[in-house]
Amino acid sequence: MKLINLKWQQLILSLGCLLLMIACKSFYPTTNPNTKLLKVATDPTFIPFEIQRASGNLEGFDIDLINAIAKVAGFAVQFESLPFDGMISTLQAKRVDAAISGITITTERLKTIAFSRPYFKAGLAITVREDNQNIKDFNSLKGKKIAVQIGSTGADFAKTIPNAKISTFNSGPEFFQDLLNGNVDAVVSDAFATLYAIKNGKLQGIRVVADLLTQEYYGIATPKDSPYLDAINEGIATLLSNGTYKQIYLKWFNLDPPQLPDSWALGIEKRQRGRSSLILNFKF
Repeated sequence: MKLINLKWQQLILSLGCLLLMIACKSFYPTTNPNTKLLKVATDPTFIPFEIQRASGNLEGFDIDLINAIAKVAGFAVQFESLPFDGMISTLQAKRVDAAISGITITTERLKTIAFSRPYFKAGLAITVREDNQNIKDFNSLKGKKIAVQIGSTGADFAKTIPNAKISTFNSGPEFFQDLLNGNVDAVVSDAFATLYAIKNGKLQGIRVVADLLTQEYYGIATPKDSPYLDAINEGIATLLSNGTYKQIYLKWFNLDPPQLPDSWALGIEKRQRGRSSLILNFKF
């Protein structure tokens, strides 16, 4: 009798576990096995495009955008945090499927990787300490100590400044601290990221010089011959047409988005026309 009771108890327990598994699946559905996984590299230090919270969760303009693209394109996104200067080589080695981290579309980068259509209009700006009245434009950077991020277009641009003494850093917080400490005279970096940090109280004691040095366009980078690039481009086009892009832009910049070129070729053409004289009047 005891043996029979034990078998019944085991059978009831097994049935209970099975029912529990079925219930869990109904409340927490698994990812569709047909959904393609998109491994996306990003640098979580590029605020407000990428931000890593204390919980480990990623937020930011780029994060919202790639998640929205994935939704309309039928991808599941898996993020991989990488330093900015390692993204191009990682894409070349095809260790990730894409990278989004304020990566400017340039002819040099297009020699080794591919880009989506432009998804963001940006530009480089000069940042100085608040009490610095001597640096006002490109010409006044001559012979000065300039800080830049490794692998960025700011680093490339700084090489064109006559007699400049260039210091390179891995991330924005590092070179801005060097500026505040008086070790460098100016920083050349992304205008939007800098203004966002200043206006949200993350940076005190510095200011952005009025005019942009360049006009640039960001694209989602992929390896050459990526099977995902067409779907990414279609996703961007959908978000631009259905108003989702505008919603994301307003969320992070409190500003209507500018018109974007519909191909990276047009973005390159516009970038090569020279420096922009746009005044930095963003309303973060």
